[in-house]
Amino acid sequence: MSEQKQKQWQCQMPNCGYIYDPERGCKKNKVEKGCSFEDLPENYKCPLCGAGKKQFKACNWD
Repeated sequence: MSEQKQKQWQCQMPNCGYIYDPERGCKKNKVEKGCSFEDLPENYKCPLCGAGKKQFKACNWD
C-alpha cells in the first residue's frame, strides 16, 4: 500500500508565499516532521511574515 502524501499549505500574504510542508515540519516554530496543517495549533504563525494560520491556503500540485 502506498501512503497518501499530505497537502502542502501556502501563506497568501503579499510578498510571502511560504509553503508549509508536513513532510518537513517547521524548525522555526518547533513543529515536528509529519504534523499535518490541520493539527498545528491555532496560534501557528508563518515563520517568514508572521501571518496567522487563517492566511494559508491548501496547494493543489496534482
